[in-house]
Amino acid sequence: MTKFKSLVFAAVSSAALAACGSAGGDAASRDSIRAVGSSTVFPFAKAVSEAFVRANPDFKSPIIESTGTGGGMKLFCAGVGAETPDMANASRRMKASEFADCQANGVTDVIEIQVGLDGIAFASTKGGITMNLTPQHIYEALAAKPYGKDQTAKTWSDVDPSLPNDPILVYGPPSTSGTRDALKELILEAGCKSDPEMKALKETDEDKYSQICTEVRSDGAYVDQGEQDNLIVQKIEGNPKAVGVFGYSYLEENLDKLQDLPINGVEATYENISSFAYPGARPLYVYVKKAHLAAIPGLKEYLAQWTKMWAKGGDLAKIGLVASPDDVMATSQKAATEYTTLDGSTLK
Repeated sequence: MTKFKSLVFAAVSSAALAACGSAGGDAASRDSIRAVGSSTVFPFAKAVSEAFVRANPDFKSPIIESTGTGGGMKLFCAGVGAETPDMANASRRMKASEFADCQANGVTDVIEIQVGLDGIAFASTKGGITMNLTPQHIYEALAAKPYGKDQTAKTWSDVDPSLPNDPILVYGPPSTSGTRDALKELILEAGCKSDPEMKALKETDEDKYSQICTEVRSDGAYVDQGEQDNLIVQKIEGNPKAVGVFGYSYLEENLDKLQDLPINGVEATYENISSFAYPGARPLYVYVKKAHLAAIPGLKEYLAQWTKMWAKGGDLAKIGLVASPDDVMATSQKAATEYTTLDGSTLK
C-alpha cells in the first residue's frame, strides 16, 4: 500500500510523494483511486473502472461517487492528500471560481480531459405526452419569473396553444448538478434571450439577468430528483403526463421505455449531438490532480483506460457516450498520457 502524509502532498514533488511514509496510520493513506462528481459521467466512469480492473488485477477497484458536478468540484478543490478525491467527473467545464478555489487550497496542477459529448435529453414514457419543444417553450414553462414577470403557466398550452393542455410536470436534476448548469446555459438562457429586453439586460445588470433567465420555479411544476438520473426515468415511466430531463445516455439506455421530445425539431441522437445540431449538446470532462498521479496506485493506468474506450464505436459509445471531435480527442489523449495541466485562462 502506498502511504503519504496529506500535508506533505502540497509541499513535495509527485516523485517524492510515492515514497512518503504516513505518520497518521492507515486513516491517512489510500491505495485505491477515488473519483467524485457528475451523475451523467458516473456510468461511463464505472465502465472504465470495470475494464481497468479486468486489465490490471493487481490494482484495487476505483471508488466512484455520484455527488453532482458542483458537489464534486467542491470536494476536489478542497486540497491535496489522501483524504481528498483524485478526480472530479463533470458534465460541464470547470468554472473560473472553482479553479481559483483549487489554486487557493493547494490544488495547483489540474489536468483537464474532455472524455466525450453528451446531450441534455427531454423525454416522456412511450405512449405518453409528446411535444416539439423550443428553448423558449422550456424557459417559459420552467422559469420562476419568465422575463421578470410572475409565473402563471399551469399547463403546456398556457405556454403555447400548440402544446398539449396537460399540467407542466418536469422531473429534473438539482442545482448541484452539471446537467442543471447545462440546462440553464444551453436551454433556459437561449429561451430567455429570445426577448430583446432580456438580451439587453445582460449588458447592464448581469446578476439580475442571471436570476431572471436561469432561476427555476419551485411551485411543484419542476421537481428536483437529486443526483440519481435513474430515479427520473422511473418517475416518468409511472406518469404519462410527466417529462424528464437527464443525460442522453439515460435516454438511449431506456429507449424501450421512453421517447425523445425534440428541441427545435431536432432529436437527441448520437449524430445530432456529435455535430452539435442538437441544441442541448455538451462536452463531458474528468479533472485529475497531477500531484496524486505518482502517489495513488493505478491512477495513470486508469486514465490510460479512458483513452482506450472513448473512440467512436468504442466501448463507451455502446452505453451512450458520443465521441469528441478528432482535434479535441487528440488534445485529450495528450492530457491523459502526458499530463498537461490547465492554466485556467479560458475558464468562465
